Amino acid sequence: MDFDVGTILTGKVTGITKFGAFVTIAPGKSGLVHISEITSSYVSDIREHLTEGQEVAVKVMGVDRSGRINLSMKAAIAAPAEEPRRKSQPRSAEMAPDPSFEDKLKRFMQDSDSRMSGLKQYSDKKGARRRGR
Repeated sequence: MDFDVGTILTGKVTGITKFGAFVTIAPGKSGLVHISEITSSYVSDIREHLTEGQEVAVKVMGVDRSGRINLSMKAAIAAPAEEPRRKSQPRSAEMAPDPSFEDKLKRFMQDSDSRMSGLKQYSDKKGARRRGR
């Protein structure tokens, strides 16, 4: 049986090591789920997330030349489609066109100039204290 990259399968955890978990996906075929592919959050101990004999959904990430199968649990979990968040704006503001590039650049330059002048004043005060000693 060929395992195409991107295929989502169900398998059984057969072994746990400090670097990942071995999952049997077909009789005589197993693959490795690396510790970084178990969940999207940090995993310090695999045994907190998996136990031997547990059924898990895995996605085939790749098959190397020697036939080893790389699996991922976090890629097998379908991420919910997120709708873009809309800010609560008055009706007239929603209809206003996006600011042009020139407007954005002008606003950026004003911000930059004010920050630079603040830094210059701070460094001048700091230098005056050092010279006054």
